[in-house]
Amino acid sequence: MSSSLNSPQLLKAGIVIMQPDNGAVIRVISLQYNPDTLTRSFQLQAYGDDGDRSEALRLKNSPVETIKLEAEIDATDQMEFPGQHPDIVRNGIHGQLAVLESMLYPSSEALQENYEQAGRGVLEIVPMESPLSLFVWSKHRAVPVRVTEFSVTEEAFDPALNPIRAKVSLGLRVLSINDLGFNHRGGSLFMSYLKNKEALAGMVGSATLNRLGLEGL
Repeated sequence: MSSSLNSPQLLKAGIVIMQPDNGAVIRVISLQYNPDTLTRSFQLQAYGDDGDRSEALRLKNSPVETIKLEAEIDATDQMEFPGQHPDIVRNGIHGQLAVLESMLYPSSEALQENYEQAGRGVLEIVPMESPLSLFVWSKHRAVPVRVTEFSVTEEAFDPALNPIRAKVSLGLRVLSINDLGFNHRGGSLFMSYLKNKEALAGMVGSATLNRLGLEGL
């Protein structure tokens, strides 16, 4: 039996686009290559931040968690087999970039509808709600997010100037209960993320005080 059959399947990181009301999956975006690094930062939300020392140990809410990563998109290998990848040959990686960029835009249909409502004299137009984005990095980390930063560096082009290799830098802000509420689909996904984090922390035993050089407190 070959070793490839015994090798574990390499999971891909990616983003799931969902309907915010019922959680129906609209699209799954799988990153072509898993980034080598993932940077996460946390901004504490505490009452003591306003200078009130009596509230120093009280937390207002979950910390604001942000995620930064760089993803690579490369069509070089696919272009060696034009019969198998005709879209890549015609358009390069325009399609893959457009899928990611579409997370930043309201749909053209929604824009047109708002324009027509304004033309009919509708005084109050409800702001457009975008689909819910879920960032997935293994089964332990699936969190609702909002894209806060997005930049693309196109590094190579075909003779028709279609990009064939690019780096995408993504900045994501985790959306918590404070952002979405308990009844929102994204709120329940955040709670699952938090409970899983607590379960993982519970699997790690506690050190003793003498391990820190202390006999007591």
